[in-house]
Amino acid sequence: MIITVTMNPAIDKTVEIEMLKPGGLNRIRHVEWDAGGKGVNVSKTIRELGYSSTAVGFLGGNTGEMIRDALDKREIENDFVQIETETRTNTKVLEADGTVTELNEPGPVITREQTEKLFAKLESYAGKHTLFVLSGSIPGGADDNIYAKIIRLVHKKGASVLLDTDGNAFRNALEAVPDIIKPNREELEEYAGLDHPVSEREILSIVREILKKGVRMAAVSMGSDGALFVYRNYAVRCPALPVRSESTVGAGDAMAAALACAWEQGFDNDRTVRLCMAASAGAVTTAGTKPPSRELVDQLAAQVQIRSAEEAVKPL
Repeated sequence: MIITVTMNPAIDKTVEIEMLKPGGLNRIRHVEWDAGGKGVNVSKTIRELGYSSTAVGFLGGNTGEMIRDALDKREIENDFVQIETETRTNTKVLEADGTVTELNEPGPVITREQTEKLFAKLESYAGKHTLFVLSGSIPGGADDNIYAKIIRLVHKKGASVLLDTDGNAFRNALEAVPDIIKPNREELEEYAGLDHPVSEREILSIVREILKKGVRMAAVSMGSDGALFVYRNYAVRCPALPVRSESTVGAGDAMAAALACAWEQGFDNDRTVRLCMAASAGAVTTAGTKPPSRELVDQLAAQVQIRSAEEAVKPL
């Protein structure tokens, strides 16, 4: 069973323009509306891949009802804590050359009582055959330790956790030892306190130090440079697949969804990597934060190149 947790969901509004003109008139050519927030995006992709999940988190107001309705139409199970404050709307400005400018609202402030209700829900789902996907930003009112608290809570019941967040929430959650992590290159730079773009060799070194804490597996997305996948005894690098890009928003969420599906289905390492790369590349080809089709993912999976990470980072 897969439970996606979206602490700060949103309606994702993607507006397409020719070129952003700050301080000037920008005419919108097309608008896409999607139920969003990282965990919601993960659930949407899981559904498109042919598997199931339950989306959990906080929803409020008319925006929250729009998200719930969108999930119901996709036949995605959901069990959100209802709050009084309006769920946020995030605006993505997509230019013709593929540049994306994101304008994300902060979202509602969550009370202690609402947080306790969420914890109770999560504990009720926890078991040795459950994977929790904790992804995205933390709403106001919640402290930076909330993901760490959830990890410890569900681990006591034998559940597993996939973590996809950043900043202090990521750093604190690592101390609770999630089972799988999916950072991107920039998030690892921030975690390591580096002021320069990290090389693949540095990424591998940072990840291996994290794995020493007890984390089982890390998938590191690197944009146009592809991705690294590291287990304790397995490390590979995959070049990015050559696809036509509509929007990179949601590509990381698609990879997290693939990781979750692979965990639930018990895929071997190579099959997991192929699904992750194909789902992420497929998401890039869709408008807004729409998930890729299973047909497209299967086509792309056959094109994935898996190389030894040790060879990829070997000094010349």
